Amino acid sequence: MQAGRPLDILINNAGVYAPPETRDRRGYDMQFATNFLGPFQLTLGLWEPLKRSGNARVVNLSSIGHMFSGVDFADLHFDKRPYDPMLAYGQSKSAVALLSMQLDTIGAEHGIRAFSEHPGGIATELARHMSDAELAAREQVRGEDGKLSVPEGFKSAEQGAATSIWCATSPRLNGVGGVYCEDFDIAKPVPND
Repeated sequence: MQAGRPLDILINNAGVYAPPETRDRRGYDMQFATNFLGPFQLTLGLWEPLKRSGNARVVNLSSIGHMFSGVDFADLHFDKRPYDPMLAYGQSKSAVALLSMQLDTIGAEHGIRAFSEHPGGIATELARHMSDAELAAREQVRGEDGKLSVPEGFKSAEQGAATSIWCATSPRLNGVGGVYCEDFDIAKPVPND
């Protein structure tokens, strides 16, 4: 990015889903590092250009998977408990939602609004690490070529990206931030979530 230029929109869309236990070079759980720490570090590195915009939006992809787990601040990287890929995924996506809320709290005075969003079930290779039994529970199968089938009701990649674009551009979100969005709207809270 050219020095001194403002940045109006940042969409943090990197993600991994339920791989076997893997650590990055720092020893951090790979899901937490990719799904949370990467967006956090990129946003931090771009904070000054976002502030220069005076009207910036940061969109962080969370997931309904946040319902699998809260954030275990005492054991972020599964050093003390057995590794569970789904809990690790849920924890990383819960952390993303919390990040968006905090970014909005500290960024609003600089004209930076932050959002987290659930793109929906997307027909991509994100679930490639799941076993055949886990895939079957989602009504998905792995073909002979290794590609995953698309279950009924899943979205295309383009459809999945649509809410991110909506969060980044919709006038309905002017003056709003720190909210969780899905399907072109602010999600309705559910009990115990």
